[in-house]
Amino acid sequence: MSDESYAIAKEPCPACGSRDNLVRYSDGHAYCFGMGCSYYEPATDSETDEPIVTPHRRQVLDLIEPGQFIALTKRGLTEETCRRAGYSVSSYHGQAVQVAAIKDPQTGETLGQKVRFPNKDFKYLGETKDDPFFMQHLWKDGGKRVVITEGEIDALTVFQVQQYKWPVVSITKGIKAAKRQIQQNLLWLDKFDEVVLMFDMDEPGRAGAIESAAVFKPGRCKIAHLSMKDANELHQAGKDDEIVTAIWNAKSYRPDGIVTLAELRERILAEPENGFPWWDDRLTNLTFGRRLGETYAFGAGTGVGKTDWFTEQMQFDMTHLNQPIAVFALEQQPDETGKRLAGKYAGKRFHIPKEAGGWTQDELVSALDTLEASGKVFFYDNFGATDWDVIQTTIRFLAHSEGVKLFYLDHLTALAAAEDDELGALKRIMSEMAELAKELKIIIHFISHLSRPKEGKPHEEGGRVMIKHFYGSSSIGFWSHFMFGLERDQQNENEALRGITTFRVLKDRYTGNATGKCIHYGYDAEIGRLFATDKPDEDAEHPFSKPEGSNTDF
Repeated sequence: MSDESYAIAKEPCPACGSRDNLVRYSDGHAYCFGMGCSYYEPATDSETDEPIVTPHRRQVLDLIEPGQFIALTKRGLTEETCRRAGYSVSSYHGQAVQVAAIKDPQTGETLGQKVRFPNKDFKYLGETKDDPFFMQHLWKDGGKRVVITEGEIDALTVFQVQQYKWPVVSITKGIKAAKRQIQQNLLWLDKFDEVVLMFDMDEPGRAGAIESAAVFKPGRCKIAHLSMKDANELHQAGKDDEIVTAIWNAKSYRPDGIVTLAELRERILAEPENGFPWWDDRLTNLTFGRRLGETYAFGAGTGVGKTDWFTEQMQFDMTHLNQPIAVFALEQQPDETGKRLAGKYAGKRFHIPKEAGGWTQDELVSALDTLEASGKVFFYDNFGATDWDVIQTTIRFLAHSEGVKLFYLDHLTALAAAEDDELGALKRIMSEMAELAKELKIIIHFISHLSRPKEGKPHEEGGRVMIKHFYGSSSIGFWSHFMFGLERDQQNENEALRGITTFRVLKDRYTGNATGKCIHYGYDAEIGRLFATDKPDEDAEHPFSKPEGSNTDF
């Protein structure tokens, strides 16, 4: 028999009765892809009628044959429950075992198996890089509520008690790994309005539930309390109603936020420290750096250079701080952002044609290699979608699963543009963004468009940026820890002055000392880098100075 088999026909399924969900393969085995079915027929030898194990499958995935779906009478679980969920009885090295199939949430293909031995030991077979839950493949589209249990038997119990109608899954790697597995599946869990943790009522289970609940936004995750150790014990005792009641009466997890001076004493006595530095030491000295849990707003007129300033900071975070960053550039393709990042590092304008930019492909490859080695960067490829709820979930996922602390959003205005009430949407987004930064202990830098000033020069002609010019300024001003404005007179007759950017601190919530302070930048068009300079003298022949080495010292 060949190591590879391929689909040859679709047939009716004898288990679920579907018309054509059973797929027959060239080696004789068959599998039903019907929702909640998972019926399986092994390949058989034409002469002996004995099941044939597919060598290729065992070699690649190290899986054993699924075996039979039978009732687990001691547990009070029916054959139908086990068959629907993919929980079978098989043999492993001559020993009878129970096998929970861990399947691809999208395709239903078996990726791994959790094997349970008679002495209650476990062994994990196969490769599940993304670590899906047991039974996750049954609930692709989300819903109102999903229950997560500590073990497969409890998941089967809740599945059966609720007549297979309501989503339930189980962690697969034990209670100590529960939080990690939940973090890896946050994007899927976000499809549900509510998550209920029904872990064991012993000490490890209670501690695991509290630790796992902390992953979610406060109020979104609930913890179920049982009168016995777990759901299956209740089921065996004939208390199915208590299982259902426990789901409905699950309490939202909210950490105790009340503390005393005694509890805070150590933190109060700790010496204040600077936060993450900015790429320009002058700004770090003014603000004492960037602190986790804060949001920073940047505003400027069109073409003034706010995105370019952002890119300088991103490159610094990666190459100097070795920090992973996440970039949500809603009006720029990820590949262009990547080229600009590489250009900031190499002092080359990789985003313009080679002839005009004076760069080579080898230089671009070298810069990319260095950036990849120095730190991770995650780009949001939005395909034109600017939904804050999606972005918020993605931020949460990257913070928990990838350890990202520094996020860049360009720009805020695009998130509200699709809403009927833009100002109302901005108010909600700013509130949730500030709450998210505090909860996850991350820093969110964001750019905002400006409204055209009613008086004075336009921003594109060097007009002064004020807080009231930010579109949706009341909510941005209220929730932002720092606000910055960038000003540049793009129409000045003096070519040198056209390249000078004034960077103004509009708001300093931390100390207030930096409010109103300004620093200045020049721009070296040959290498595409900003550099520090003093306040320009408009009457001088050379209105600003360019410190030696300033392009690369930040």
